[in-house]
Amino acid sequence: MTTTVPALAAPTPGAPLARTTVSRRTPRAADVVIDIKFAGICHSDIHQARDEWDEGIFPMVPGHEIAGIVSAVGDGVTKYRVGDRVGVGCFVDSCRECVNCLAGEEQYCLVGEVGTYNDRHPDGELTYGGYSTEVVVDENYVLGIPEGIDLAHAAPLLCAGITLYSPLKHWNAGPGKRVAILGMGGLGHMGVKIAHALGAEVTVLSQTLSKKEDGLLFGADHYFATSDPATFTGLANHFDLIINTVAANLDMEQYLGLLALDGALVNVGIPSEADPIKMFWLASQRRSLAASKIGGIRQTQEMLDFCAAHGLGSEIEVISVDQVNEAYERVIRSDVRYRFVIDTATFA
Repeated sequence: MTTTVPALAAPTPGAPLARTTVSRRTPRAADVVIDIKFAGICHSDIHQARDEWDEGIFPMVPGHEIAGIVSAVGDGVTKYRVGDRVGVGCFVDSCRECVNCLAGEEQYCLVGEVGTYNDRHPDGELTYGGYSTEVVVDENYVLGIPEGIDLAHAAPLLCAGITLYSPLKHWNAGPGKRVAILGMGGLGHMGVKIAHALGAEVTVLSQTLSKKEDGLLFGADHYFATSDPATFTGLANHFDLIINTVAANLDMEQYLGLLALDGALVNVGIPSEADPIKMFWLASQRRSLAASKIGGIRQTQEMLDFCAAHGLGSEIEVISVDQVNEAYERVIRSDVRYRFVIDTATFA
């Protein structure tokens, strides 16, 4: 037996999202039923709803930045109870047995993690995302949202927050480290906040200076325009770590040239076309070029606790269900500061 709940779905690739209903499974012993209160809009939602990454399953209910309240739990649940504030990020299951899952790095599951939407569980059950009023998730893939973070501001942390927190921690951003955040959007603004809270010296590299005031307010020590050639000469061999949030092909030689000895450029924005890589760009200063996904469940919970302790949340614009198609177009135009969040109460 299943439950039918309101949702917003792309009926076919590229079609406008429309109101519909989807079925949620009857809770199993380890399941948590979540009344979704807010759902963030990630640019990857747009890519997938428009089938720009191929292999889309339609109708598709996007959304992997989910914040809500526990409304029911299965008989075997021990981590959560009715009334708890919780979240769900980019995946809702994994094999639980491979070396990466056992290490708490479920996002790198060797079998493949199960996406929160546009995916299937091993038993064939389709996953539908957070543009809905309810979701049912195994307790091991649910996150607790601390009281110190408003639910609306917490929702984007389940993707944007952890996408920046994970590489900043892995590459040891902190006191004495010069960190650049490339791109000042939904991902980048959280990178500035988190890197600053970690104690690093933070620089924003953005195409223009239009968001400089915001960047400094969020904790950046410096802000430079990448459209100015002087930026690349003045900052040559300077940074220990650059986190690239831009999902477009860049002149990698230029940006690698900003790295100091043993510096790393880590991509969290993934371009659709391959970048040409020339080894001398890296060898000249023993530089590293890397990429990073989100974080595992353990690290995502760590990130939420860190953000609550430091008073961090995403900068958001709350919208109604009926404004999502317009919001998609505004995301593409970079016309949002800095994340759209759907108020699911507007389904009513």
